[in-house]
Amino acid sequence: MSHATASPLRRHRERLAKSPDLPFDRLLTSEQIDQAVCDEKHTFRDRVYTPAVTVWAFLWQVLTPNGTCRDAVNRVIAWCVRTGQAAPAADTGAYCDARVRLPLGLIQRLVKGVGERTTKASSNQWRWCGHRVRVADGTTVSMPDTEANQKEFPQPKSQKKGVGFPIARLVIVFGLACGSALEWATGRYRGKGQGETSLILGLLDQFERGDVLLADRYYSSYGILARGLARGVQYVGQSHAARRVDFRTGLRLGKDDHVVRWTKPTIRAAGWEKDAWASLPSELEVREVRVHVRIAGFRTKTYVIVTTLLDPVLYPVTALAELYRRRWLVELNLRSLKVTLGMDVLRCKTPEMVKKEIAMHLLAYNLIRGVMAESARTVGGEPWKLSFTGAWSAVRNLETLICGNPSEGWVMLLQVVCGQRVGNRPNRVEPRVKKRRPKPHRLMTRPRQQLRDEMKRVAR
Repeated sequence: MSHATASPLRRHRERLAKSPDLPFDRLLTSEQIDQAVCDEKHTFRDRVYTPAVTVWAFLWQVLTPNGTCRDAVNRVIAWCVRTGQAAPAADTGAYCDARVRLPLGLIQRLVKGVGERTTKASSNQWRWCGHRVRVADGTTVSMPDTEANQKEFPQPKSQKKGVGFPIARLVIVFGLACGSALEWATGRYRGKGQGETSLILGLLDQFERGDVLLADRYYSSYGILARGLARGVQYVGQSHAARRVDFRTGLRLGKDDHVVRWTKPTIRAAGWEKDAWASLPSELEVREVRVHVRIAGFRTKTYVIVTTLLDPVLYPVTALAELYRRRWLVELNLRSLKVTLGMDVLRCKTPEMVKKEIAMHLLAYNLIRGVMAESARTVGGEPWKLSFTGAWSAVRNLETLICGNPSEGWVMLLQVVCGQRVGNRPNRVEPRVKKRRPKPHRLMTRPRQQLRDEMKRVAR
């Protein structure tokens, strides 16, 4: 039968502390996992795959390129042998069952806890004009083509049945300074209330007064700006392509800089409840600034920034332009998640496990970002100038040293990460083309089983 969470997890935590299998003991401790289990009110039996061990094994699956459940089980077996415990069976069934039992809320608490601790430890050091900046953007991830996944996350209509893959939409809010993932929302690729602007509305409630939301033009809508201002959240982003900007109107603040009044649209925007839309003010004061790009090779020559920061002295045009240019960091954050950590193509076959896999990728991502932030603080630098891929490689390759000698290993890890700097290539211009040709294989246009049956008929 199930026991109280404190006793078995405390016993296992004591064993785990003798020989930790992850080099993140200073960022995610067994005590913090224990507290998250208690907060989630999760019960479990005193067995090898406790929540702590399951989290550690799941994390290494994400951190290891092409990590499989078998790799995770072998790692747990090796740890049990080193610590003198009875090793579990080599079969992956028990571990997979433990992942199913692991509450999604527990992983979410760990992700947000690591992200918030990393951000708060450095929020005063790397703020913009005294504000904490949150940058948001959306992306999609694919997953195995199973009936359960198709029901929860239908594939695009452009793909034929049996030859496509379910796709989930994600909107993630990152801290601009450290790059940690602070909030996220998951939805379908298509459907009412599943767009990026609809998903971001629920995340705005997690912002704090005085925060700044930095986003691209897709988010520059009346509803998002008004919802943020109601919570004391400011906005900086590019003007939406559908909005007409006329600098001959409004209160002039300078050349190509004015304050205008936006009127609430008469038609309720998608994703809004009737009462919530009715509660928005009828007008908003918004500042619009035109920025000229004089860099050879850049496609964009001029663009307009819209912001609710109206003071031209506290927030000059140059500061707004530089802030919006840093919005590109969110694209690099998503690349680190999807390419470096492999979140682009998920492996789990049920929607619930898909959500856990996404959360575990975010946890691994935040832990690496925490190492980068700590490394930057030790040398007085900025974490966005360090390489995520370099830090990820250092963590994996220095694992044995860190786990064997935590104090010296941690210092060595920070020193190595400090040297993993991104190249200083201002105003870099690169064509959007690929040099390496794809393999000359035909694309699947019919379900696999149909192709198999056809091959069998031909063979006869």
